[in-house]
Parts: sequence; structure tokens; C-alpha cells
Amino acid sequence: MTDDDRQRPRRRGQGELEALVLSALREAGEPVTAGWVQERLGGDLAYTTVITILTRLLGKGAVTRERCGRSFAWLAESDEAGLAAHRMRRVLDGERDRGAVLASFVTGLGPDDERLLRELLDRPEAD
Repeated sequence: MTDDDRQRPRRRGQGELEALVLSALREAGEPVTAGWVQERLGGDLAYTTVITILTRLLGKGAVTRERCGRSFAWLAESDEAGLAAHRMRRVLDGERDRGAVLASFVTGLGPDDERLLRELLDRPEAD
């Protein structure tokens, strides 16, 4: 390990930043600014990075925003499960044969996940 490796911050995994930002917004429980989110996450992220993540989450329907002076205040609309579900739908939407993809996914489930999926599918739609 070189000195450069020790000084460079750890690179976060795909979706990790989105989950951290979304979690901070959910903890706030009210609309907050990007600056607030940046402070909440420890300040090691650039303000522009926070704005980029919030904008991506907005595009995914995971957050909403409202005008707050010359800026925006942000609010979580979805939780981490909703964000993961969105990613799964995006992958599914990118495939030609949805039936084959779903069949492959379902046949790869373990018994506990299969049972859970059956229970979820059997629920009345109002749930």
C-alpha cells in the first residue's frame, strides 16, 4: 500500500451514496437543504456530489423537492427497499423477454424467498 492509497478516501459502491443520502433525508422527516444533507453525512462529500445524488434520486421518484428561497428543500418519498425495487424494475425494463427474465429470477430463489414471494402475490391489492 502506497502513501497515496492511505490518503485517498475509500470509494463507495454503486448505490451506496444514494442509500446514505436517502437515509439522511428519512431521518430528517421534513424537507431539508442539500447543505444539511452534506453536513449530516460528515462533510467529506462535495456539495456538487450531494446535488448530483439528490437529482438522481429525484429522477427515480425516491425524493421530492420544493423551492426554498433560491435553492431547494428535499424530502424522501421512498425508502431503501423502494430504491432497490426501482433498480430491479429498470433492469427488467431493459430486457426484451420479461417472462424469461422473471422466470429465471424466480427459479433462482431459495425456499424462504419463494415462500415470501408467494405470500406477497397472494395478498389483496389493497395491501
